[in-house]
Amino acid sequence: MTERSAGKVRKKLPIGIENFEEFFSEDFYYADKTLFIKELLQNWGKVNLFTRPRRFGKSLNMSMLKCFFETGTNPALFDGLKIAQDKELCEKYMGKFPVISISLKSVDGLNFKAASDALRTVIGNASKRFRFLLESPSLNEKDKTSYERLINVDSRSDASYAMSDATLIDSLNILSQLLTQHYGRKVILLIDEYDVPLDKAFLAGYYDEMVSLVRNLLGNALKTNDSLYFAVLTGCLRVSKESIFTGLNNLKVHTISDARYDEFFGFTNADVDEMLAFYGLSPHKGVIRDWYDGYRFGDTDVYCPWDVINYCDELLAAPSTPPKNYWANTSGNSLVCRLLERADQTTKDEVEELLNGGKITKRISQELTYRDIEDSLENVWSVLYATGYLTGRHVDQADADIFSLWIPNGEIHKLFYELVKDWFREVTHSDTERINRFCAAFPAGDVATIQEMLGDYLWDSISVRDTAVRRNMKENFYHGMLLGLLQSQGRWLVKSNRETGEGYSDISIQTPDRIGMIIELKYAADGNLEKACDEALVQIEEKKYAEGLKRRGTKKIIKYGIAFYEKECMVVMA
Repeated sequence: MTERSAGKVRKKLPIGIENFEEFFSEDFYYADKTLFIKELLQNWGKVNLFTRPRRFGKSLNMSMLKCFFETGTNPALFDGLKIAQDKELCEKYMGKFPVISISLKSVDGLNFKAASDALRTVIGNASKRFRFLLESPSLNEKDKTSYERLINVDSRSDASYAMSDATLIDSLNILSQLLTQHYGRKVILLIDEYDVPLDKAFLAGYYDEMVSLVRNLLGNALKTNDSLYFAVLTGCLRVSKESIFTGLNNLKVHTISDARYDEFFGFTNADVDEMLAFYGLSPHKGVIRDWYDGYRFGDTDVYCPWDVINYCDELLAAPSTPPKNYWANTSGNSLVCRLLERADQTTKDEVEELLNGGKITKRISQELTYRDIEDSLENVWSVLYATGYLTGRHVDQADADIFSLWIPNGEIHKLFYELVKDWFREVTHSDTERINRFCAAFPAGDVATIQEMLGDYLWDSISVRDTAVRRNMKENFYHGMLLGLLQSQGRWLVKSNRETGEGYSDISIQTPDRIGMIIELKYAADGNLEKACDEALVQIEEKKYAEGLKRRGTKKIIKYGIAFYEKECMVVMA
């Protein structure tokens, strides 16, 4: 535990806090990552790019860098933290530089103009922090006019004092020069989420225009900027394939597969142990590890901080709270959906292997963009790895691009599980004639057709084997698949796991002509489908699942026991 964590008063959990100063001023718990500063200085790079998935602390680290290096900083922010122990480094670097810090996460719009205006606003707001430049004795009138153009983003203003397209492209370079003139020291440039505008532009259809803008902006700021001391950029993807960094020969890229800096993004095992001990939550370590650990950054196993912090917050309020999806619910999951939509049988088998706790081997490119997903289905695996849906490690010493990939933890496993169910439902419902024939076989008592067609659906789908499913959920995947098929009949009353008699049947159905069906599902863990079917029928009788249908005036009741084993099934009727 750091000195910052000591004391009897419980510190607040920093849910969504990305401003380093707030940890000090508002007394939030902080997992100490300040040695990132020392590592950055020792392993010098003029321009440093860190690619990590979202919600792993990129923005907080950038705020920490700003607070450490910026002229006029409050040294007390780092009292008791690890970096403060290196007094020589702090004396040399702390509070010694002008710092330009921007985040591009808000640069979005329905068209290119709206997005470029949003970029103007971001840079204009960052420039307004330095209004003292208007009074600086080190700047002449021409310099001050240049500064006024940076802070005036209103397109309705006098053109001579507004941020034109040309000024926007050169804005970070201009601001760097002005700050260097004022302070007599070169600037540190921090650009957080540099690739978000490209992602948004791709989805909205103005990708090429945004690539050109970002390329010129970064080229002027990072390549032809004599006032730059060093720069740090963060993002999810390395976008060098689009020539964003053309000619930038001083760029050092640190991806999730690199060992250097691997412990500074995300929570290490030691970070989690310390945090759980601080809040008296150590008994929950096992479930937290199963659900939120498993990411592999370089040589370090990493937890998702967003998940751990949110779950700890809920545990403090209610210790019996089960784990939930936090990271997976913070944005859309279009990448996984795209993979499923384009999946051939080989890809389905690979997704199935992942869902069942296995690994797949793939060639991974860490220089892809979202646009490259369209070129080849294989590219999707690279993006899923870079964005945190899969994790992995090198497996071929002769080829650094060959990775073994797997689903990192319970949270992402559940995400895949739910998306596969939704995908299968959408696919099957698109074949109305086939699904109607399948459903019609149930009230007709046509066991042979049910079994044959259900077997076909199992072959077409992605199954989840017994070994991959948590306790008390062994039949859930097959239950969800069958329920989705049967619910396609709009005039049927279909109930799932509802109380009907003395227990809960898996599925009960009543048709408009008062035919009732009770369906009990079993997973045959030993492969004995016939035995599992018999157990299902016995359970229907012993639990009196049909009583509810009888009370509703059903004139005929059919009972089905259905057993599954991987992609095999058996159907019996009573």
